[in-house]
Amino acid sequence: MTLEEKKQQLAALMDEYTKQDVCLALSGGVDSALLAWWAGKYAAGNHTKVYGVTFDTVLHPAADLEAARQSARDAGILHKVITVNELEFAEIADNPENRCYLCKKGLFEQLIRFGQERGISTFLEGTNQDDLSVYRPGLQAVRELGVHSPLAQCQITKEEVRQLAREAGIRVASRPSAPCMATRLPYGARLDLDLLRRIEAAEEAVRELGFPVVRVRYHEPVARIEVEPEKLALAVQLKDFITRILKALGFPYVTLDLEGFRSGSMDIPEASGGKAGEYTPEFLKNIPGEM
Repeated sequence: MTLEEKKQQLAALMDEYTKQDVCLALSGGVDSALLAWWAGKYAAGNHTKVYGVTFDTVLHPAADLEAARQSARDAGILHKVITVNELEFAEIADNPENRCYLCKKGLFEQLIRFGQERGISTFLEGTNQDDLSVYRPGLQAVRELGVHSPLAQCQITKEEVRQLAREAGIRVASRPSAPCMATRLPYGARLDLDLLRRIEAAEEAVRELGFPVVRVRYHEPVARIEVEPEKLALAVQLKDFITRILKALGFPYVTLDLEGFRSGSMDIPEASGGKAGEYTPEFLKNIPGEM
């Protein structure tokens, strides 16, 4: 299916959804911003309301809230902010492997309550086609609660989302993804608000040095920095400055991940390693690629 065909399918779907008032989970990212734009367009013709609901949480970067507000204004939809502290719930603060499911379910239950109080029965969120092929435990909660994912329904990929957003003039079309800050810690590492704020500050400081996409993953006591592969050389050039920044924020050991940025790298099973005697010249010859 071509992008034009997907676009027509999305248009028809959003027109159908907005024949009645709807609630949209508006995160501040490009996926939900694109849905907000389409929902606002068709709701205006259908004389219905669209509520963009943003969760102001301790686990999401502060910049998300302002981006969501701007997206709501640009789309001409109503905006509602619900403040949540996920760390008040022990089952989330303990950071289990199903944390994303527990968190998403709790947030979307609030979204549904908000909508039901206004007589709304249609709820939308921004999962795209690419999200279906990676580890996204929160999608289970989306399905269980009956929330619709129009982008995934139309098989629209992340790059296609950005292309459609650029065509529509959406401001956050090129904004890098900003996932939950809990993804910076291994499962089982308790989520500490002070630590998460220091990680967020470290990422913002490194980002200002010319790294649009950066993650600081913390494996106590080591801070592992991920940047885009093409930015690795620049990171090495700036290593002394970056190290000083992170040490000033309380991270005693700083390392640069040579694989570069990978979405969901904390979801990769830990390598089992090998015995010292296995690392021989013969072993090295069997490693794929050139040396």
